[in-house]
Amino acid sequence: MTVKERFLKYVAVETTSDENSPACPSSEKEWNLAHMLADEMKAMGISGVRVCEHAYVYGFIPGNDPAAPAIGLIAHMDTTNEVSGANIKAREIHYTGGDVVLNEEKGIVMKESGFESLKGHVGHDLIITDGTTLLGADDKAGVAEIMTFCEYVLAHPEEKHGKICIGFTPDEEIGRGADLFDVENFGADFAYTVDGGAADEIEYENFNAAAARVQIHGFSIHPGTAKNKMRNAARMAFEFHSMLPVLEIPENTEGYEGFYHLCSIQGEEQEAELRYIIRDHDMKKFQLKKERIQKIADYLNEKYGENTFELTVKDSYFNMREKVEERPEVIERAKKALQDCGMTPRCVPIRGGTDGARLSFMGLVCPNLGTGGRNGHGIYEYASVQEMEAMVNVLKALVLIK
Repeated sequence: MTVKERFLKYVAVETTSDENSPACPSSEKEWNLAHMLADEMKAMGISGVRVCEHAYVYGFIPGNDPAAPAIGLIAHMDTTNEVSGANIKAREIHYTGGDVVLNEEKGIVMKESGFESLKGHVGHDLIITDGTTLLGADDKAGVAEIMTFCEYVLAHPEEKHGKICIGFTPDEEIGRGADLFDVENFGADFAYTVDGGAADEIEYENFNAAAARVQIHGFSIHPGTAKNKMRNAARMAFEFHSMLPVLEIPENTEGYEGFYHLCSIQGEEQEAELRYIIRDHDMKKFQLKKERIQKIADYLNEKYGENTFELTVKDSYFNMREKVEERPEVIERAKKALQDCGMTPRCVPIRGGTDGARLSFMGLVCPNLGTGGRNGHGIYEYASVQEMEAMVNVLKALVLIK
């Protein structure tokens, strides 16, 4: 089966994770792909295939060179809940340039002027949607590439390699993908997540990340008799948000610049809630951002009364750079693999996070590789067939001994 065929098969399975569910996996839908992958892995001859009680899928290909390291390859099965992942209508086009009409009836167009990555894909075959859902290249492209690579290895027993450890995780999109990952029994000396964008990218710097929840407790009374009595929680929520730095938002930042991102706001006079994510590559700046949001809550509690603003801040993950740089050979191996495939490696910072960030702090150094997918978490997501094929070759160059 080709990587394209696998990819189209996997994106047809809805695996949207649910941040409001405390369970793991957070959505029962994730089990469908987990069992599908396990069945495929067993059928192709991967050893030790198992699906744990929380829908993590594991397996390995025994090494045939005792001097070679055991290398892990990891991708996540879930898709974000920011855009619908149900009933995905994926189709292939040959891109010759210009705008891409995703849905003529609804007037949904991916404009070349707004999506600069398109210019680098002239002449490529692109997998797109009908503009009403995401595609799921994040990260089913990575899943398809790992599975296609494994099929090649098993069909070519003469190729030399160390133990190849395979892991597919649930709930990465809601920050829980590594929570219950079995590092101890995974068996890898180091690993790579296959969960990035461009095929020539290597990522080992990511945001330090936290989630913040602000609950505002107001007091509702008829507006006709509200003077000196009403405390409008919805209005106070707006006041809280207005005290954050107006330029430190995703829309105004890039590269290593951090931000506060308002994920949701809801409420009325009596109760309101704000949910944020806080991000920064620099640990000192990250801590200052958390301190700032706490100071705002403290100031407004002093103004409106104790416990009016109830703030909860929880760290999600940290910048894996400090852990990865302890194993420079892991990055050098990835660079060489890209060079062997005719690419010029680019080390770029992740403006987000991966399972690898958490795993690196759990003892499994795990930088991130590209997949060929673009514009994740939205209706304009697409994947390049040529880049997906290239990534299968990169995995061969990464793991197999020449």
